[in-house]
Amino acid sequence: MKNKDWFTEWFNTPYYHILYKDRNDEDAQLFMKNITEFLALPKSTHILDLPCGKGRHSVFLNSLGYKVTGGDLAENSIEIAKKFENEGLSFKVHDMRKPFNNQYNAIFNLFTSFGYFEKDKEDLLILENIKNGLKKNGYFVFDFLNADFVKNTLVPKETKIVDGITFHINREIKDGFIYKNISFFADDEQHSYTERVKYLDINKMKNYFTKIGFTITNVFGDYHLNNFDAQTSNRLIIVAK
Repeated sequence: MKNKDWFTEWFNTPYYHILYKDRNDEDAQLFMKNITEFLALPKSTHILDLPCGKGRHSVFLNSLGYKVTGGDLAENSIEIAKKFENEGLSFKVHDMRKPFNNQYNAIFNLFTSFGYFEKDKEDLLILENIKNGLKKNGYFVFDFLNADFVKNTLVPKETKIVDGITFHINREIKDGFIYKNISFFADDEQHSYTERVKYLDINKMKNYFTKIGFTITNVFGDYHLNNFDAQTSNRLIIVAK
Protein backbone atom coordinates (compact mmCIF):
# COMPACT_ATOMS: atom_id res chain seq x y z
CA MET A 1 0.00 0.00 0.00
CA LYS A 2 1.47 3.31 -1.03
CA ASN A 3 0.10 5.31 1.85
CA LYS A 4 -2.25 4.87 4.78
CA ASP A 5 -5.26 6.43 3.12
CA TRP A 6 -5.58 4.17 0.08
CA PHE A 7 -9.02 5.59 -0.71
CA THR A 8 -7.82 9.20 -1.11
CA GLU A 9 -5.51 8.07 -3.88
CA TRP A 10 -7.59 5.39 -5.64
CA PHE A 11 -10.96 7.20 -5.57
CA ASN A 12 -9.33 10.24 -7.14
CA THR A 13 -8.05 8.38 -10.21
CA PRO A 14 -9.98 8.14 -13.48
CA TYR A 15 -9.39 4.37 -13.41
CA TYR A 16 -11.56 3.90 -10.32
CA HIS A 17 -14.50 5.36 -12.26
CA ILE A 18 -13.70 3.25 -15.34
CA LEU A 19 -13.60 -0.02 -13.38
CA TYR A 20 -16.88 0.67 -11.63
CA LYS A 21 -18.75 2.48 -14.40
CA ASP A 22 -21.22 -0.37 -14.84
CA ARG A 23 -22.39 -0.27 -11.25
CA ASN A 24 -26.08 -0.89 -11.27
CA ASP A 25 -27.97 2.40 -11.02
CA GLU A 26 -31.30 0.56 -11.01
CA ASP A 27 -30.34 -1.21 -7.79
CA ALA A 28 -29.28 2.05 -6.22
CA GLN A 29 -32.48 3.78 -7.26
CA LEU A 30 -34.67 0.90 -6.12
CA PHE A 31 -33.00 1.07 -2.70
CA MET A 32 -33.41 4.85 -2.43
CA LYS A 33 -37.10 4.57 -3.38
CA ASN A 34 -37.76 1.70 -0.98
CA ILE A 35 -35.95 3.16 2.00
CA THR A 36 -37.41 6.68 1.70
CA GLU A 37 -40.91 5.19 1.36
CA PHE A 38 -40.32 2.78 4.25
CA LEU A 39 -39.15 5.63 6.51
CA ALA A 40 -42.01 7.79 5.19
CA LEU A 41 -39.62 10.73 4.83
CA PRO A 42 -41.54 13.93 4.10
CA LYS A 43 -40.35 15.96 1.10
CA SER A 44 -39.07 18.62 3.48
CA THR A 45 -36.38 16.18 4.63
CA HIS A 46 -32.78 17.37 4.22
CA ILE A 47 -30.60 14.32 3.48
CA LEU A 48 -26.82 14.15 3.73
CA ASP A 49 -25.30 11.56 1.37
CA LEU A 50 -21.85 10.77 2.76
CA PRO A 51 -19.58 9.91 1.04
CA CYS A 52 -21.40 10.69 -2.18
CA GLY A 53 -18.82 9.85 -4.87
CA LYS A 54 -19.87 11.47 -8.15
CA GLY A 55 -23.34 12.02 -6.70
CA ARG A 56 -25.47 9.31 -8.34
CA HIS A 57 -27.50 8.59 -5.18
CA SER A 58 -27.74 12.28 -4.32
CA VAL A 59 -29.06 13.22 -7.77
CA PHE A 60 -31.70 10.50 -7.62
CA LEU A 61 -32.78 11.39 -4.06
CA ASN A 62 -33.09 14.99 -5.18
CA SER A 63 -35.23 13.88 -8.16
CA LEU A 64 -37.60 12.27 -5.61
CA GLY A 65 -38.14 15.75 -4.18
CA TYR A 66 -35.69 15.85 -1.27
CA LYS A 67 -33.19 18.54 -0.38
CA VAL A 68 -29.82 16.79 -0.60
CA THR A 69 -26.25 17.62 0.34
CA GLY A 70 -23.48 15.32 -0.87
CA GLY A 71 -20.08 15.22 0.79
CA ASP A 72 -16.98 13.33 -0.32
CA LEU A 73 -13.25 13.34 0.27
CA ALA A 74 -12.38 12.90 -3.43
CA GLU A 75 -12.10 16.36 -4.99
CA ASN A 76 -12.34 14.93 -8.52
CA SER A 77 -15.68 13.30 -7.70
CA ILE A 78 -17.08 16.47 -6.15
CA GLU A 79 -15.99 18.47 -9.20
CA ILE A 80 -18.05 16.11 -11.40
CA ALA A 81 -21.00 16.06 -8.96
CA LYS A 82 -21.16 19.86 -8.80
CA LYS A 83 -22.38 19.92 -12.40
CA PHE A 84 -25.70 18.53 -11.13
CA GLU A 85 -26.22 21.18 -8.45
CA ASN A 86 -29.52 23.02 -8.21
CA GLU A 87 -31.50 24.86 -5.54
CA GLY A 88 -32.13 21.67 -3.58
CA LEU A 89 -28.89 19.83 -4.33
CA SER A 90 -25.37 20.80 -3.33
CA PHE A 91 -22.00 19.10 -3.03
CA LYS A 92 -18.90 19.76 -0.99
CA VAL A 93 -15.55 18.18 -0.20
CA HIS A 94 -15.83 16.64 3.26
CA ASP A 95 -13.81 14.10 5.23
CA MET A 96 -16.12 11.86 7.31
CA ARG A 97 -13.62 12.02 10.17
CA LYS A 98 -14.37 15.71 10.61
CA PRO A 99 -17.56 16.93 12.31
CA PHE A 100 -20.27 18.66 10.26
CA ASN A 101 -21.25 22.28 10.79
CA ASN A 102 -24.85 21.45 10.01
CA GLN A 103 -27.56 19.03 11.15
CA TYR A 104 -29.68 16.87 8.86
CA ASN A 105 -33.00 15.01 9.03
CA ALA A 106 -31.35 11.91 7.56
CA ILE A 107 -27.80 10.78 6.81
CA PHE A 108 -27.14 8.00 4.30
CA ASN A 109 -23.84 6.09 4.22
CA LEU A 110 -24.18 3.94 1.12
CA PHE A 111 -22.42 1.29 -0.89
CA THR A 112 -19.86 0.06 1.66
CA SER A 113 -18.33 3.46 2.37
CA PHE A 114 -17.13 2.60 5.85
CA GLY A 115 -14.54 0.49 7.66
CA TYR A 116 -11.54 1.93 5.83
CA PHE A 117 -9.45 2.49 8.93
CA GLU A 118 -6.98 0.51 10.96
CA LYS A 119 -8.27 1.44 14.39
CA ASP A 120 -11.83 0.98 15.67
CA LYS A 121 -11.71 4.43 17.22
CA GLU A 122 -11.56 6.02 13.75
CA ASP A 123 -14.67 4.13 12.64
CA LEU A 124 -16.38 5.10 15.89
CA LEU A 125 -15.40 8.73 15.37
CA ILE A 126 -17.20 8.71 11.99
CA LEU A 127 -20.33 7.25 13.59
CA GLU A 128 -20.12 9.86 16.33
CA ASN A 129 -19.89 12.66 13.75
CA ILE A 130 -22.93 11.19 12.01
CA LYS A 131 -24.89 10.96 15.26
CA ASN A 132 -24.03 14.58 16.10
CA GLY A 133 -24.97 15.61 12.57
CA LEU A 134 -28.53 14.29 12.91
CA LYS A 135 -31.45 16.41 14.04
CA LYS A 136 -33.64 15.04 16.81
CA ASN A 137 -35.45 11.91 15.57
CA GLY A 138 -33.30 11.93 12.43
CA TYR A 139 -32.51 8.64 10.67
CA PHE A 140 -29.15 7.12 9.86
CA VAL A 141 -29.19 4.63 6.96
CA PHE A 142 -26.08 2.45 6.81
CA ASP A 143 -25.57 0.23 3.74
CA PHE A 144 -22.59 -2.12 4.03
CA LEU A 145 -21.45 -5.45 2.65
CA ASN A 146 -22.44 -8.57 4.57
CA ALA A 147 -19.02 -9.75 5.73
CA ASP A 148 -20.11 -13.36 6.34
CA PHE A 149 -21.63 -13.58 2.85
CA VAL A 150 -18.46 -12.09 1.31
CA LYS A 151 -16.38 -14.69 3.14
CA ASN A 152 -18.60 -17.55 1.88
CA THR A 153 -18.68 -16.37 -1.73
CA LEU A 154 -15.21 -14.85 -2.14
CA VAL A 155 -13.81 -15.02 -5.69
CA PRO A 156 -10.02 -14.96 -5.13
CA LYS A 157 -9.06 -14.07 -8.72
CA GLU A 158 -10.92 -12.22 -11.45
CA THR A 159 -10.09 -10.41 -14.69
CA LYS A 160 -12.28 -7.61 -16.02
CA ILE A 161 -11.86 -5.73 -19.27
CA VAL A 162 -13.42 -2.26 -19.25
CA ASP A 163 -12.76 0.40 -21.92
CA GLY A 164 -9.84 -1.64 -23.24
CA ILE A 165 -8.14 -1.84 -19.82
CA THR A 166 -7.56 -5.31 -18.36
CA PHE A 167 -8.04 -5.16 -14.60
CA HIS A 168 -6.56 -8.06 -12.62
CA ILE A 169 -8.41 -8.38 -9.31
CA ASN A 170 -7.24 -10.50 -6.37
CA ARG A 171 -9.31 -10.78 -3.19
CA GLU A 172 -8.41 -12.10 0.24
CA ILE A 173 -9.47 -11.81 3.87
CA LYS A 174 -6.66 -11.39 6.39
CA ASP A 175 -5.91 -9.61 9.67
CA GLY A 176 -9.54 -8.56 10.08
CA PHE A 177 -9.77 -6.87 6.65
CA ILE A 178 -11.23 -7.72 3.26
CA TYR A 179 -8.63 -6.85 0.60
CA LYS A 180 -9.09 -6.29 -3.10
CA ASN A 181 -5.84 -5.85 -5.02
CA ILE A 182 -6.32 -4.27 -8.43
CA SER A 183 -3.51 -4.14 -11.00
CA PHE A 184 -3.63 -3.02 -14.64
CA PHE A 185 -1.60 -1.47 -17.44
CA ALA A 186 -2.90 1.86 -18.75
CA ASP A 187 -1.49 5.05 -20.24
CA ASP A 188 1.90 3.42 -20.76
CA GLU A 189 2.41 2.36 -17.19
CA GLN A 190 1.63 -0.36 -14.72
CA HIS A 191 -0.79 0.62 -11.92
CA SER A 192 -1.61 -1.10 -8.68
CA TYR A 193 -4.15 -0.18 -5.99
CA THR A 194 -5.54 -1.94 -2.95
CA GLU A 195 -9.04 -1.51 -1.58
CA ARG A 196 -9.32 -2.46 2.06
CA VAL A 197 -12.46 -2.68 4.16
CA LYS A 198 -12.66 -3.89 7.73
CA TYR A 199 -14.36 -7.24 8.27
CA LEU A 200 -17.36 -5.90 10.15
CA ASP A 201 -20.07 -8.48 10.67
CA ILE A 202 -23.50 -7.71 12.11
CA ASN A 203 -22.43 -8.27 15.73
CA LYS A 204 -19.47 -5.93 15.44
CA MET A 205 -21.60 -3.26 13.76
CA LYS A 206 -24.34 -3.55 16.38
CA ASN A 207 -21.65 -3.16 19.01
CA TYR A 208 -20.35 -0.01 17.26
CA PHE A 209 -23.83 1.50 17.04
CA THR A 210 -24.57 0.78 20.71
CA LYS A 211 -21.28 2.34 21.80
CA ILE A 212 -22.19 5.58 20.05
CA GLY A 213 -25.70 5.62 21.51
CA PHE A 214 -27.65 4.82 18.36
CA THR A 215 -30.90 2.90 18.62
CA ILE A 216 -31.22 0.38 15.79
CA THR A 217 -34.76 0.34 14.41
CA ASN A 218 -34.35 -2.06 11.45
CA VAL A 219 -31.87 -4.45 9.84
CA PHE A 220 -32.32 -5.43 6.19
CA GLY A 221 -30.43 -7.83 3.96
CA ASP A 222 -30.93 -6.36 0.49
CA TYR A 223 -32.24 -3.37 -1.46
CA HIS A 224 -35.75 -4.88 -1.51
CA LEU A 225 -35.67 -4.52 2.31
CA ASN A 226 -35.96 -8.22 3.02
CA ASN A 227 -34.96 -9.43 6.47
CA PHE A 228 -31.25 -9.86 7.11
CA ASP A 229 -29.79 -13.35 7.07
CA ALA A 230 -26.08 -13.63 7.92
CA GLN A 231 -25.53 -16.54 5.53
CA THR A 232 -27.51 -15.48 2.46
CA SER A 233 -28.03 -11.69 2.47
CA ASN A 234 -25.75 -9.78 0.14
CA ARG A 235 -26.00 -6.51 2.10
CA LEU A 236 -26.10 -5.43 5.72
CA ILE A 237 -28.44 -2.44 5.93
CA ILE A 238 -28.97 -0.87 9.33
CA VAL A 239 -31.45 1.90 10.09
CA ALA A 240 -30.84 3.74 13.36
CA LYS A 241 -31.88 6.85 15.25
